[in-house]
Amino acid sequence: MPRPRLDNRSARRLFLDRHLLLRPGAGPGSAQDLEGVLDALGFVQLDSVNTLARAHDLILWSRRGRYRPRALEALVARRRSAFEHWTHDAAVIPMQFYPMWRLKFARDEARMRARWPAWQRNGWTDELDTVLRHISDNGPACSRDVGGDEAKGSSGWWDWHPSKTALEFLWRSGRLAVCHRQGFQKHYDLCERVIPPEYLNARVPDAEIIDWAMTQALERLGFATSGELAAFFAIVRPDEAKAWCAEALADGRLIEIDIELADGALRRSFTTEAMLDSVAGLPAPSSRLRLLSPFDPALRDRARAERLFGFHYRIEIFVPEAQRKYGYYVFPVMQGDRIIGRLDARRSEGAIEVQAFWPERGRKAGKTLTTSLERELTRVCALAGTDAVRFVGGWLRA
Repeated sequence: MPRPRLDNRSARRLFLDRHLLLRPGAGPGSAQDLEGVLDALGFVQLDSVNTLARAHDLILWSRRGRYRPRALEALVARRRSAFEHWTHDAAVIPMQFYPMWRLKFARDEARMRARWPAWQRNGWTDELDTVLRHISDNGPACSRDVGGDEAKGSSGWWDWHPSKTALEFLWRSGRLAVCHRQGFQKHYDLCERVIPPEYLNARVPDAEIIDWAMTQALERLGFATSGELAAFFAIVRPDEAKAWCAEALADGRLIEIDIELADGALRRSFTTEAMLDSVAGLPAPSSRLRLLSPFDPALRDRARAERLFGFHYRIEIFVPEAQRKYGYYVFPVMQGDRIIGRLDARRSEGAIEVQAFWPERGRKAGKTLTTSLERELTRVCALAGTDAVRFVGGWLRA
């Protein structure tokens, strides 16, 4: 039998609906409502850049306009309904997923022991017991609280003093947990003082963790290749993902489908009968213009976003200013089920200052679009802590 085919428009809408970007969204963006958003997304990536709002805050705000940063802090530091660890990068993750992260703890520890001796300064392994004892005896600690007599590096983000490296190793390998942040600095404590016992003490066989990670990734992507499923939580290895998909396909839990891409090409992917049936009931997309974080879950897989939306995006933070095509930190702009442009905006003297907006090719930046953009930026003011929007001369680029 021929494979089912999903046209590009339907594929975009299914993908965006799984990421809570198709419908208007409503709710306070705090407590149980925020926990529901986090669970639906699977995780929210953390990032320190704060030209307008930090990535994790903008991700959540774009889905819940009443969200404020203290609500996410409360999930981790007070409600203990979320924890910090890694997927493809540092992230806030629903606490009920913690038992599934034990496989990642073990695999991350093996990778760190293999690679960090060449990447990090010598002596960090000697500090593991000292750091653990310090935290056990004195309570939560940040990198400033350990290794007081060690020389601090000055050559970049990864030039860590040995005790800082030990802290990160103990966290990544699951022996410490982030209990809270002050500013954006992590404070670590013993896991038993942070992780609720029902999650800390739970043990799940590796095979069940792999099945869970693949199933949950598909729930949040709608359709995907085995590689895309493995990369979602970054727990499962590519060979394990291929084997899981083959078995699930043979068992009838998965079906193969052709996804029409933005350029008309077809990409074979996996989905489920139930997911495919849900497409007919999807609503038309919200007409709201949305400012998205560069690290939004819908865009973090740059190759997938380009295939689905025809939107090529790269962060230019590390590109010398004279060589940047757009800007230091440029925000993708979505309207309906399409990405229509990118915006260079930042906080400046109590206002959101718009440096530039580049519409995507074929998109006219007329009065309707610019009005919608100004309306969205006015909404962002509450998140950014500003009270006005200011457009600099020549901001609208062809």
